[in-house]
Amino acid sequence: MTMNNTKHGHMSRRHFMQKTALVAGALAVGAESGFAQQAGKIVVGTWGGDYARLLTKNIEDPLLKPKGFEIVQDQASDAPRRAKIVAEKRLPRGSSDIQGLSSANMFEMNEAEAVEKLDYSKIPNAKNLIPELKYPYGIGHIYSGKVVVYNPKLISPAPTSFKDAFDPKWGSKIGMIDIQYLYIVIAASMAATNGASMIDFEKAKDVLLAAKKAGARLYPTNEAFAQALKTEEIGIGIMWKARAVQWQNSGIACESAAPSEGIPLYVSGFSIPRNAPNKDGAYAYMNAMLEKSAQEAFAVDMGYNPTVSNAIVAADLQKRIGFTADEMKRLRDLDYGYLAKNDAMIKEWWDKVFKA
Repeated sequence: MTMNNTKHGHMSRRHFMQKTALVAGALAVGAESGFAQQAGKIVVGTWGGDYARLLTKNIEDPLLKPKGFEIVQDQASDAPRRAKIVAEKRLPRGSSDIQGLSSANMFEMNEAEAVEKLDYSKIPNAKNLIPELKYPYGIGHIYSGKVVVYNPKLISPAPTSFKDAFDPKWGSKIGMIDIQYLYIVIAASMAATNGASMIDFEKAKDVLLAAKKAGARLYPTNEAFAQALKTEEIGIGIMWKARAVQWQNSGIACESAAPSEGIPLYVSGFSIPRNAPNKDGAYAYMNAMLEKSAQEAFAVDMGYNPTVSNAIVAADLQKRIGFTADEMKRLRDLDYGYLAKNDAMIKEWWDKVFKA
């Protein structure tokens, strides 16, 4: 099946595999150094937790602050940040310069005419960006895929599918993450249809409500879910493979399994609000996040795959964070148009019915 980004053209699995292979093993090339930057304040909308910390560690402190930039992080989950971008879009000046969003949410903000059409001549490092992650309205920063995460001590036999992850037989050992409601619904749809559909919302409801009735636990953040996994309060759930690697690195007993129904692709990236006060600063931030050193550091620190072809990832790490040839065939891009149109409806059901 060909992966398709609704607004960005078509991405064949063969081409995606070729590009990601380049990411994993390409020889280093010199980064373009003639990027003119002017010092100033850059307000960065981002998730909190580990991601915000690593933006500071790998991008802001080493690459931007030495050039005189003052970085202010506006940390919040993506839903309130998206609402704020849209609410502010008619103002002459917005309150942020650059926003961290998933590929689905970047699409949604573009449909709302709230983000800038990028001028790639202002992002020299984008010459190394995997073309399929070079959107007209944003850039891909890191990527991974949604997998089943489990504690082999508590869950046996080892799961092989999303259906296994939601199986009511695990009762209160099932964990879910509130801020990942869209991806949980996608996984539940795939579980209900044996991978035939990522957007069968009605069938997804049945899967999720059955898990809830069995005692599934809900956690507000990725970090809270990780803590519950560590203490063995839960034993199974779904998460980006990258996060599973990060948790393994921190000593949490967990393994990951690529679901047989397909592996939803996750791209985390950045867009620039149309009324950003400091667009030059926003472009400087985008360029810095595509630096070879920053991309390699995120692979080591967070377990996500780089989105630039000149990043070098050690073979042993690539084996842990990447996907086998067979798994690459199961990578599935999202239906961004459907998610943008139905996000509010899904969120309302999630809050008023599932969480009730």
